[in-house]
Amino acid sequence: MSGRVVTGLVVTGRITIPESELQESFIRSAGPGGQNVNKVASAVQLRFDVANSPSLPETVRAALAAREKLTREGVLVITARRFREQELNRADARARLAAIIRRAATPPKARHKTKVPRSSRAKRLDAKKHRGRVKQQRTQIPD
Repeated sequence: MSGRVVTGLVVTGRITIPESELQESFIRSAGPGGQNVNKVASAVQLRFDVANSPSLPETVRAALAAREKLTREGVLVITARRFREQELNRADARARLAAIIRRAATPPKARHKTKVPRSSRAKRLDAKKHRGRVKQQRTQIPD
């Protein structure tokens, strides 16, 4: 066990986002909640500045910019309102942010070029010949 204390959102072994880079605001949530809906701000809006974050490697930043919808300023906004409790929504928003960044940090799988099998080519050509014969038979006028 190392002696350092991690404060923030641990995304992967290499990527940790400090608390100072996360901005949370609490808003009223629609949906179930009875009379509390109009009084308690249980939904969470989590903002993370992807464009100016020193915690993200350049490759991850580029992948996030390409895959996710960011504001003009390069901020990723996540709104969590699945639960009635503020704490659960906070945890949900942070988990979703971590999952998004984890997905962007995972490099895409390399595509291996494959040949079209000879049997597939033959099947395709046979189907074309058959279709051509069917159409040819339509045009012939019987004596």
